[in-house]
Amino acid sequence: MAVVLIVEDELFIRQSADWTIEDLGHDTLVAGDLAEALTHLSAAQPINALFVDIRLNALALGGYDVANRAVKFWPELRVLYTSGTPLTPDMTEHFVSGGRFIQKPYSPDQLGLCVEELLH
Repeated sequence: MAVVLIVEDELFIRQSADWTIEDLGHDTLVAGDLAEALTHLSAAQPINALFVDIRLNALALGGYDVANRAVKFWPELRVLYTSGTPLTPDMTEHFVSGGRFIQKPYSPDQLGLCVEELLH
């Protein structure tokens, strides 16, 4: 079992991701913005993975900023990025090492598969 931090500013998507990842048997922490994410990251509980929307609160580098800060707290953290925008090479330039991507909209099954692959 792993601990996955979900950072997504859209409530419905955040809740759906939370339920999907919990159904896989993992613990989740949820945040709707950078401030909430930093609160979770600075706590003593280890975090194994981060699932983060690239465009948080309409800030172009919001999700990238969360991921870059997160790996400072947890250097072995695995990161799964998401966006409604198709993946481009300039997007991957901002990924932390080993970062992966899933495009919205995704099904719960697709998200579950990506999370399991990320954690193994």
